[in-house]
Amino acid sequence: MKTEIDSFSGYRIYPSKGRLFVRGDNKIFRFATSKNESLFLQRKNPRKIAWTQVYRRMHKKGITEEVAKKRSRRTVKHQRGIVGADLAAIAARRNQSAAARAQARTAAIQKAKAEKKAKEEKKDKTKAPRAPVSTAPRVSKQQMKGGKGGR
Repeated sequence: MKTEIDSFSGYRIYPSKGRLFVRGDNKIFRFATSKNESLFLQRKNPRKIAWTQVYRRMHKKGITEEVAKKRSRRTVKHQRGIVGADLAAIAARRNQSAAARAQARTAAIQKAKAEKKAKEEKKDKTKAPRAPVSTAPRVSKQQMKGGKGGR
C-alpha cells in the first residue's frame, strides 16, 4: 500500500483519501484534509502552525531518543622546536634570567661591532690608490665611435 505525504502538514495520506491540487505551473500538492488545503490556499506558513510535522521537526518536538552530546576532544598543547633552535635550546633560554640574557645580548653586539670594524679596516687597506684623473674633456663612447656626435 503506497501512502502519499501531505504537502502542508506532513501527514500520511492513505489510498482513496485526500485531495490533489495542481497549480498553474503544473506542481502537484496533496492534502489529507480540507483544513490543510484551506490553510495552504491562505498562504499560511506550516512552520508557524504548531500541529504540523514541519513545525514539530523545526522545534525538536517528540524526539523520544535523546542523542548523547558529542564529546569534544581536549586539545593537547605540545612544545615544538623552531627552525634554528631545538626544544632544549628554547627551554634553556626561557629559564635564563633577564640579567644573563641582557649580558649575552651586549656581548653579541660588541662582537658584531668589532667584526664590522675589522672588516672596514681590511677594506681600507686593500683599496688601491686610483690613477690620476686626466683633465681632457670627457667624451662618451658614441662620440668616440664618431656616430652623430658633432651635430
